[in-house]
Amino acid sequence: MLKGKVAIVTGSTSGIGLGIARELARLGADIVLNGLGDPGEIEKIRSGIEHEDGVRVAYDGADMSDGEAVRGMIEATIENFGRLDILVNNAGIQFTAPVEEFPPAKWKAILDINLSAAFHGIASAVPQMKKQRWGRIVNIASAHGLVASTHKAAYVAAKHGLVGLSKVVGLETAGSGVTCNAVCPGWVRTPLVEKQISDIAAEKGISQKEATEELLAEKQPSLDFASPKQLGGTVAFLCSDAADQITGTTISVDGGWTAR
Repeated sequence: MLKGKVAIVTGSTSGIGLGIARELARLGADIVLNGLGDPGEIEKIRSGIEHEDGVRVAYDGADMSDGEAVRGMIEATIENFGRLDILVNNAGIQFTAPVEEFPPAKWKAILDINLSAAFHGIASAVPQMKKQRWGRIVNIASAHGLVASTHKAAYVAAKHGLVGLSKVVGLETAGSGVTCNAVCPGWVRTPLVEKQISDIAAEKGISQKEATEELLAEKQPSLDFASPKQLGGTVAFLCSDAADQITGTTISVDGGWTAR
């Protein structure tokens, strides 16, 4: 379905981003991975996808907190691959604290990586996509892009901003062959969520299983996690012909979280 397309997925060395990258590669897209991790492990992931799916896979270690580095990654991809068709803005970090105790440095870091990186990537990618008359921008927001939770001021603000940015870019690119949408996952079983489960278990003196059930019961009516592979499928749908007229909107993959 995506043979001949080139996709950048930020924050794709683990978790949701890696699940998305794998699914796009399975459908034939050449991939640019980006993210943190042990260089040896990243190379293992890169070469593994390349071998398994028969596509070209590159790695760009651009720092998502540096707008110029983000723009440089877009430019380097266009130079190396000759085109850019799909940009998935997935990179993100989290920190929790009451608003009056929230460290300003953490606020800035979360907005830089979770929101501003997407702005810089989009601004740099849109001219090439318009030139090609085809492009797909998918911003991985969150249920927290639509609703709030306590102690997550920066994360909720950034994800709401990402939803708003998707609407604006969807309007500005309408009719050009380029679409821009946000995907809003609820709880997804990733290393970040595993840590939250462990923290709950340690704090309350309960088992991992009980902590998992408590985490899900609070927000996600399905009482089950979405998977990175399912998120990859959602992104792939937005890159398909069936989604040509879907732009400037959100798709929730949250087990009913935001339906309440």
